[in-house]
Amino acid sequence: MIFHSLPFAVFFLITIGIYYSIPQRFRWIMVLGASYYFYMCWKPEYIFLLFGSTLVNYLTGLRMSVISEPRKRKHYLWFSIFFNLGMLFFFKYFNFLSNTVTELFRACNIFHDLPLFHVLLPIGISFYTFQALAYSIDVYKGHTRAERHLGIFALFLAFWPQLLAGPINRAHLLMPQLRKEHPFHYQRVTDGLRLMLWGLIKKVMIADHLAVYVNRVYNHIDDYQGIPLMIATVFYTVQIYCDFSGYTDMARGAARVMGYDLMENFNRPYFSKSFREFWQRWHISLSTWFRDYLYIPLGGNRVAEWRWHGNLFITFVLSGLWHGANWTFVIWGALHGCFLILENMTGNFQKRLADILFPDTASKWNHAVQTGITMSMVCLAWVFFRADSITDAFSILRKMFLIDPGQTGIDVVDGYSLLFMIFMILMLFVVELSEGKEKIHKAVGRLSLPVRWAIYTGFFWAVLIMSIFGVKQEFIYFQF
Repeated sequence: MIFHSLPFAVFFLITIGIYYSIPQRFRWIMVLGASYYFYMCWKPEYIFLLFGSTLVNYLTGLRMSVISEPRKRKHYLWFSIFFNLGMLFFFKYFNFLSNTVTELFRACNIFHDLPLFHVLLPIGISFYTFQALAYSIDVYKGHTRAERHLGIFALFLAFWPQLLAGPINRAHLLMPQLRKEHPFHYQRVTDGLRLMLWGLIKKVMIADHLAVYVNRVYNHIDDYQGIPLMIATVFYTVQIYCDFSGYTDMARGAARVMGYDLMENFNRPYFSKSFREFWQRWHISLSTWFRDYLYIPLGGNRVAEWRWHGNLFITFVLSGLWHGANWTFVIWGALHGCFLILENMTGNFQKRLADILFPDTASKWNHAVQTGITMSMVCLAWVFFRADSITDAFSILRKMFLIDPGQTGIDVVDGYSLLFMIFMILMLFVVELSEGKEKIHKAVGRLSLPVRWAIYTGFFWAVLIMSIFGVKQEFIYFQF
């Protein structure tokens, strides 16, 4: 990854220099061109999908803004919904549905294979499709004004920092920023660069190294049981967080350098004391999307209790399906839905148990018990997210608690690598704990100039030295 990161860093800095040297009225053109180029570097022909999504949602938004009759406006809304979800279904879920129906036929002794389309999943399609859907729904409801400038709307969907893996930004938050003038501001630019560096550290120095251990165990589950599987599952819990939040930090940092503020996507989720709190802190842009555009329209919690629980379950099952066309993701989402339903039915089980063990509800031990229960269940659910199949997931869960004295987990990688991984996890824990008061990139910005540059230089060389060469390490959420 670092070989790609260094040329990109040079390209980014040169581009920023050009960006601030041209008049404001031309900057959106430059950013839009860079966004399309950025996307076409992956697979050029798929740029037409982005063009199609842009034109359809732009035109339907315009039509809804000039039609007063609700019935006719709803026709355009449904057209936008069917187009966006249809495009997503074809590329992401068609083969999944065909395979599922074929397996059902075989179970009924009907041997007929449904057709499959062998096409590559367009990168970022789940993210920009949901962003377009949110825009159309908000225009229909009158929550946001339809954008009349095609170029600005195109930039809203294609804005390169968030194009591939979010955050999924709302029109009323991002669109006005695309029109504002953004003069060069030293503090904002340096703050954005520090955020990008912190994201790179989380990705390269933590996530990529943990991936080595996780992949070795999860790709050969027949060879391991007990402690190695436990360690791999805990490591994956940290890996997916550092991988995705690292990308988000880099995306938000790059946008901030140019003067734009993208919504925060993570807020120390592994310090959550309940499942409800976890989903208020994890992948915030997606969880709020499902809350606003699915859970609340279904009735939310303003209905009978059985329907409320049903709304939660449906929302999380579809959230799991959004992540990938595999039953493992569906079960992962269903588990979180069940966790939340159980939490609601038992009056927050974690809190009640913690109050029994440690009656002082304000004590750190009380909070630790609640957090520990939440994270244990979240960690076990990640098994389904990472496993290649449902069979593998259940095998891992079964073998995880079969302790073999001969397997300590040290034999998976060399001892120094394992110690390094543990050290980086502890460092992340300390940083996240301190971020309850102030974000790390802002805290570093308040240090003296020599100390700041010593930290920058040290971590820059650490990223270079600790990078894993010869292994392709893509961001996990690029596949969604």
